[in-house]
Parts: sequence; C-alpha cells; structure tokens
Amino acid sequence: MRFELPGKMGLGTAPLGNMFEEVPDTRAIETLRTAWDAGIRYFDTAPQYGAGLSEMRLGEALADEPRGTYVVSTKVGRLILDEQEPKQGIFAHGRTNKVAYDYSESGTLRSIEESLERLNMDRIDIAWIHDCAADAHGEHWEEVHDQAMNGAARALTRLREEGVIRAWGLGVNRVEACTRALERADPDGFLLAGRYSLLDHEGALDTLLPECDHRGARLVIGGAYNSGILAGGDHYDYKKASDEVRERTRRLRDICERFGVDIRAVALQFSAAPRAVAAVIPGTTRPERIAENQALMTTAIPNALWQTLWNEGLVSMDAPIPGAA
Repeated sequence: MRFELPGKMGLGTAPLGNMFEEVPDTRAIETLRTAWDAGIRYFDTAPQYGAGLSEMRLGEALADEPRGTYVVSTKVGRLILDEQEPKQGIFAHGRTNKVAYDYSESGTLRSIEESLERLNMDRIDIAWIHDCAADAHGEHWEEVHDQAMNGAARALTRLREEGVIRAWGLGVNRVEACTRALERADPDGFLLAGRYSLLDHEGALDTLLPECDHRGARLVIGGAYNSGILAGGDHYDYKKASDEVRERTRRLRDICERFGVDIRAVALQFSAAPRAVAAVIPGTTRPERIAENQALMTTAIPNALWQTLWNEGLVSMDAPIPGAA
C-alpha cells in the first residue's frame, strides 16, 4: 500500500469553506475541535474551499496539536490571487479573492507554499491535483489533464522523492481522470468524490478499483452522501438533484427503512468497503454530526438489506460490501 491513514473516517472540510451557506467562524472551529476530540486525525482541505477559508480555519483549530499526530491533505491546481471579485456558485459565501487555475510546476510549488502559510503548518502529508477532469474543464479536459501530468505531477513526484510530502494523487469527481493518471504517472492514490457511492459506483468498480488493487494505490472517498441527497438534502453532485436521482434515492431509502437502518449508514459503509479505500471523509458544518457519522460507520446492516438492493438493481452484484450482521 502506498500510504495509510489514521482511521477509516476522516473529515472533509469543504463545507467549512462556506460551501452553499455562510458558516460562523465559531461553529466551524467547534466542528473541527469536536472532530479532534472524537479521535479523527485525518483532515482534507483545498485552496478552492472558500478561497482559502477552509485551510485557515483548519490551521486555527489544530494550532496547538503536535504536527506528527495527524494527517492533512490539501490540493494544488488553483492559486488564490490578491485580486477581489464578486463570488458565485457553491462558494459564493467564501472569501472574495479571485481563484485561478494553474497546473504548472511553478504554480504547484507556489500553491503548496501558500497553503502552508494559511494552514500555519510546516508540511502537508498528501497533495491532490484538483479538478483536472471533464466536469471542471469540459471537452478540453484531456489537454488540461496533460498539463497537470507534465507540470503538477512532476513537481509532486519530486517533492515526494525529497520527503517534503508523503504522497500525491488526484482529487477529482471523475473516474476517467484517475485511470488516465495511472497510465501517465505514478500517483499514490486518489481522492474520488461522488463516484463510489450508493448512487454512482459502476464506473469506479469496473475500472479504477481493480487498477488500484493492482498498483497498490489507495482511495479516499469523498461525497459518500453525493453532496447531501443521501443524507436528506436536495443536492446531488454539487447541484439540485434531478427527478431521476430523487426517485432512485427514494427507492434506496424505502428499502433501508424497511430494515430499520439509516440510509446514511448504508451509504458510508458501502463507500468504505473496497480493499483499496483508505478512508471516507464526510463533511459537515455541525459539531453534533461528527458523533452521528462515527456511529453510522458501525451500525449493523443485515445481509438481507444488501440482498434486496442487489435484487432491485440498486447496487452492483460485484460491489464489495462490509461485514454484514
């Protein structure tokens, strides 16, 4: 295995960059401290999350903890500029600094240096190349991906060899960007968001998981709740869920309720089950959700529930499942 993480559950901090809503500083820090007190020792962040806000809050929350006692991953591929601009989209409530793509070697080194300043840390453990995929770059994504492999990947490989970082990979929402990276470079793993979940797992199951097993690469699974739809929200893949997704979610929830199991437990444990998965990283802005998520990871799920999901065609028969009750 290329790297290990301290526990099967970490914390994704995108919501603490004011994703979808404005989160008070006090609640953000309380959420992070609650996660720490609950034993969580892996935290993922990125410059994009509120134009540095998530990194700054994470650094503040962990300021008094010994650096060797936790693992932090952040991302490269975007730089935060001094220029200000009106904000739109999912981080409309974040800082107003302009954020620009930069997958070059020099941009990558600058990104890490500036992330360290915002985090107030002397090192990061894992660096993910952020969003070099079709959802961010459209039909030209392969050109951007090549830029990332020729720029950021080379810089990160050198930093790994020098011991500056422990590992690197891609942080993306698309499977094909990961498989393409394995063909062109030597990543240690991937942070894959939303593409190995109850609602969407066929692509990763067919291609990426077998290749990760073969190469010894590890996966961190983000978006196990698919932006909230599997946890009672109305977003899927960072936007309002379609009627088709809502109907599929309803069918999943009805089966879970039939067996008296919270759908969130099924979602988290399903995403965590493959051998290549090092951790799942549900995010939250509510301190009380930390203990809830930890409890959901250990909820007993009967074999009959999985069998029903198979029979209804809602889960692939080839998907690994957790130890059933």
